[in-house]
Amino acid sequence: MDDPALLTEGDPDASLPDALAAAAADPALPAHARALLRRAHAALLAARADADAAHLRYHALFDAVPDPVSILDADGVVLDLNRAGLRAYQRPRDAIVGQPIEVLNPDLPRDHLAPVWDAVHRGRTYVIEVTNMRGDGSRFPVEVHTAGFEHEGRPCLVAVARDLSERREAEVRYRELMDVMDRGIAIHDVSGRFVYGNPAALRLLGIRQGTSLGDTANLGDWIPIAPDGAELAWEDLPPVRALRDGRLVESTLMGLYHRARRQLYWLMVTAVPQYPPGGDRPHQVLSLFSDVTTLKRDSSMFDRVQALAHIGGWELDCSTDRLHLTAEAARILEADAPPATMEAFAAMLATDDRARLRDALGAAMLQGEGFDLELQGLRRDGSGFWVRAIGGPRHGDPATSRLTGTLQDIARSKRDEEVLRLQARTDPLTGLLNRDAILGELERRMRLPGAAAVAVLYIDLDRFKFVNDALGHAAGDELLVSAAHRIGHAVGDRGNIARFGGDEFLVVCEAGPDATRAERVADAILDAFGDGFRFDSEEFTITASIGIARAPEDGDRPQTLIQNADAAMYESKRRVRNGWQRFTPALAEGQQERLRVETHLRRAIDNAEFHLVYQPQVDLLQGRIVAAEALIRWHNRQLGEMRPDHFIDHAETTGDIVRIGAWVLREACRQSAAWRDAGLGVIRVAVNVSFRQLVGDDLAAHVGRVLAEFELPGDALELEFTERVLIEDAPATLATFAALRAMGVVLTIDDFGEGYSALNYLRRLPIHGLKLSQLFVSGVPDDRSDVAVCEAVAGIARGLGLGLVAEGVESEAQRRFLIDLGVPVGQGFLFAPGLSPDEFARRVRDGGGRFG
Repeated sequence: MDDPALLTEGDPDASLPDALAAAAADPALPAHARALLRRAHAALLAARADADAAHLRYHALFDAVPDPVSILDADGVVLDLNRAGLRAYQRPRDAIVGQPIEVLNPDLPRDHLAPVWDAVHRGRTYVIEVTNMRGDGSRFPVEVHTAGFEHEGRPCLVAVARDLSERREAEVRYRELMDVMDRGIAIHDVSGRFVYGNPAALRLLGIRQGTSLGDTANLGDWIPIAPDGAELAWEDLPPVRALRDGRLVESTLMGLYHRARRQLYWLMVTAVPQYPPGGDRPHQVLSLFSDVTTLKRDSSMFDRVQALAHIGGWELDCSTDRLHLTAEAARILEADAPPATMEAFAAMLATDDRARLRDALGAAMLQGEGFDLELQGLRRDGSGFWVRAIGGPRHGDPATSRLTGTLQDIARSKRDEEVLRLQARTDPLTGLLNRDAILGELERRMRLPGAAAVAVLYIDLDRFKFVNDALGHAAGDELLVSAAHRIGHAVGDRGNIARFGGDEFLVVCEAGPDATRAERVADAILDAFGDGFRFDSEEFTITASIGIARAPEDGDRPQTLIQNADAAMYESKRRVRNGWQRFTPALAEGQQERLRVETHLRRAIDNAEFHLVYQPQVDLLQGRIVAAEALIRWHNRQLGEMRPDHFIDHAETTGDIVRIGAWVLREACRQSAAWRDAGLGVIRVAVNVSFRQLVGDDLAAHVGRVLAEFELPGDALELEFTERVLIEDAPATLATFAALRAMGVVLTIDDFGEGYSALNYLRRLPIHGLKLSQLFVSGVPDDRSDVAVCEAVAGIARGLGLGLVAEGVESEAQRRFLIDLGVPVGQGFLFAPGLSPDEFARRVRDGGGRFG
């Protein structure tokens, strides 16, 4: 081990002299630390110079290193230790050499050499901070750099341990120095994110205690200002220049104006780029700055900055009322002939603001109080202004003979406030008032003493959801904007209009002495919806349902009045649509009744109040029962027998339809299994499925579990969906239909033709059949329109290879028409109403399932 290259090849301390020189030149370190670093630097250079000159042999170089250096074999046994190590560990040589490295660091884990050799095999130096132990048992922190080399054909390790004790102490002293020095120090990275700010930086920038520099470092809050008063570009900021050029930027004067606090700071900034170890580009920048605002206050340059910030100064001689204004203050008020006295300035203000200013001036002169006022006034040319006047006694003037302060132009901020106020009251899509604004307007009107009766029109667009679902939200938004324009044109200046939410609008107007004004406004709105709405090549007829409520008879509070108008609107929608309905006490009772229904409906399953009846589906030509549709019935002890068309709507609205639908599905499958077990064979049962069930839990998985529970084949179940599934056409819907079809479940579109349908939607879903709505079957064979619709639906079914079932067959003439049309299956009162399970089974058993 006498090759001097052993400890220089791959030596991690090759840059140590530079590091020591840089550290020794750091003015932030104490003098004795710098002296120590200089001495260490000189010793290292001298040692290495001697080694280079004389080709020092191993031990000369080994012992010249000021840090402890250990040579270890592959198992971690110490083969050699330099003199610095003997001094550092305060042990005799024979107590270390030949011993495992744990003698110097008893806290090392058992497999501590594994990561060392891993790094060495990858050609890397392994670096770790540990705590070593002296001979007397005391500990000291070290940073160990370990590299590998071969000696006499065997792998060895060289470990250099640098004592961190003094560095740790220096770091502590450095942080303490940072905290107590009166110059601001801020560090931020290349992205502009602040990493550190000392207390002086926070104080100099007016950042209150407890707030971090990063919290207030948003560039949008500050205006950087050049020495000439112009706004300073981002790329010209000293820290940005230092990072960009990689060079020190010394003693640069710049201003920072804080928008929110309306305060200006003049700073003298020095920016120092900082490089990461081994990097060639700065990774952060340190800025040192001092506050020089006081030095700049009386300079002409500062006046230009005041102009940029629209802030001027004033001083009042209380004995003469003479008012002295800076150039910027004069410009704000009136450049040609600014007021020469405070009374002349007060005369420019609005009456209320004039009184406020005089009161504030009196309090300042008599009690020494300061003031901060926002004032509005008119210049001589008739243009308006908004200013913020801040003032109070001049510092050091016990007699209060003079008042001083600032005058700031705040017209722009006032305009911004007005814009924000309007935005806060406006619906962003339609430009109408929003919900909060109309509620405030209604409350204001209802509180006015002696005010005329107020009416509320609650407007809901009919069939809006179909358009929104079919054409997308962009078309839906366009429809809402068009509807808002039509409503606005119809109402005119007779009331206030708001978009109340979704596709609902609200009109607040006077009811009128004859109590018909609101109704005339409603008629005008309905007329405005007479023409269809066109989107691209599609045209839709969108109507409106309107509810009307009047104050005070229909409610003496805004919420009550709107709630009652809403109830009237729902009644209008339920009855006719495209019409209006006045609120009546009977409607209030209807609301209470709906609430009762919903309350009982929620408990109906738990109370076993539901049961199913089964309407036969019949082969129209042969009269044979081919399937059954399960129809739900509800009997409540308090409400009595409830019609499905009454309570199903409630269940859809409240979301209870999902739980009810799951009950129907299971009960229908249970009954089908019971008929099978009774010897009737497998009878397919059709069950209606709500769209909420389809988009809720995994419908296919649920159906699979129910079929498995009752050991039924998939084709024992038919699921009927509304046309809405065609419109949605979502990937999840397609996946669910595919999974159901794979089980063998029959899939049908119920009441086909009633909603908004299109063939391109229909052909994408893997369905088996369509159900022809009773709405069209009821008019055949006499009504030509119904005949045309039935023929069209039958043609679609034949063209797509789908089954077809006609609902609502009530006469022999209808049956004959449907047979001639090629419709194979029908159901309706001609054959049977909904039957109890036993009656259905009896008809299947006694008549062979035949009718006619």
